[in-house]
Amino acid sequence: MSGRSSPSVDAQTLVNQALAHHRAGQLVEAERLYLQVLEIDPNHADAIHLLGMLAFQAGELDRAAATIRQAIALHPAAASYHSNLGNVLQAQDKLQEAVASYRQALALKPDLAETHLNLGNVLQQLGDVDGSLAEFRLALQCNPDLAEASVAESGALLLKGDFAAGWPNVELRWRTRDFDTTMRTYPQPLWNGEPLASGRLLVWGEQGVGDEIMFAGLIPDLITTGIPLVIDCDRRLAPLFARSFTGVPVISGYDPAAQPGLNIAAHLPSGSLARFFRSSLAAFAAVKSPYLFADATGRDELRSEYDDRRLLIGLAWHTRNAKSGRKRSIALTTLVALFDNPRFKWVSLQYGDHAELEAQAQASGVPLLVDSTVDQLDNIDRFAAQVAAMDLVIAIDNSTAHLAAALGRPTWLLLPYAPDWRWLLETEKSPWYPTMRIFRQPQRGDWPSVVRQAHKALASL
Repeated sequence: MSGRSSPSVDAQTLVNQALAHHRAGQLVEAERLYLQVLEIDPNHADAIHLLGMLAFQAGELDRAAATIRQAIALHPAAASYHSNLGNVLQAQDKLQEAVASYRQALALKPDLAETHLNLGNVLQQLGDVDGSLAEFRLALQCNPDLAEASVAESGALLLKGDFAAGWPNVELRWRTRDFDTTMRTYPQPLWNGEPLASGRLLVWGEQGVGDEIMFAGLIPDLITTGIPLVIDCDRRLAPLFARSFTGVPVISGYDPAAQPGLNIAAHLPSGSLARFFRSSLAAFAAVKSPYLFADATGRDELRSEYDDRRLLIGLAWHTRNAKSGRKRSIALTTLVALFDNPRFKWVSLQYGDHAELEAQAQASGVPLLVDSTVDQLDNIDRFAAQVAAMDLVIAIDNSTAHLAAALGRPTWLLLPYAPDWRWLLETEKSPWYPTMRIFRQPQRGDWPSVVRQAHKALASL
């Protein structure tokens, strides 16, 4: 947030005071002082730039961009202004403009590690994975301790299928600012991949439900080693995991003091298992399918209830994920063409309020069954039975896709142009899930092409 100093000492003193409030999160007081600066010096570039940053923090993106551009017009040599404008443009999904702003910032000041990181992230969204890798590595040259750049580099390597090089620095995820899970601390050490002399290995779930399900695909590998295990997972997954991994204790929330009888000798977050068991594409040959098993009675009851002699297709089209939900979700109206074949009966596998889902289906004119007896956010085991009752599941990149594929159901995954690292590039297959088929956007935002691909595939079922 630095820039050219105003010739007015009083104005600059006020800017410094405002910055202190700004950094402390006292945004109203910061704004008052920035405006006071502009009463003294209407062309104080730093104050204008920082007002733009306040607008950015408030989610007023158009005003933020216009304000920062005003500051740049006054002081075009301030690299931080161009970099922050890039951040605003990225939030507006104006990615090519964001690239130009980041490059301008780096032309003025090449050692901005965060700007290299942000540029790499945008390039990856634009499909230039090699370009993104180069920027992540430049960020690390500028700041070797920038964990976000190390993890981003790992993600790009994994996306390219370079598992051996990709997994090690994934372990730095705990040091990044916005990672969703906190590293647990226990008296026992982290597992290093070696056999245990005694006791059990505690494998605890991390990130979201979909991640826990995906990484649970590595549990059969651990069982094969003969290492005694305890699985610690989201409480909603416990019945499903206990049924699927027979003989392995399944708990939710390990407490060393309260549960000494579990005899835990070491622990490991589930996302760290992959570096031991999936170090190459060839290692995915060990994947079991299915590795999760729904309640058979519940599955058969729901199957019987839905059955009208048509193929049952389950559909999930939306996620509320704050980071990437918008680019992964598809409007139900965009999917209308899929419903034109009378051979199929469609069942909603979408989480959310049942009445709202029914209203959405009605407004879109699609024949979609919403079963109000299934609440996947509250009872994942019953939801697994519903998913297992389907002949085919079509889903966006969310937990439903992971669950369906882990249950061994034929699963069609509808992916945005720039996918998450786990889905690799270009391939229609997923190494994690043998029963999955991937339909990818050919360019950013092009869901209609994905729908046409899926529609053609449905016709050939």
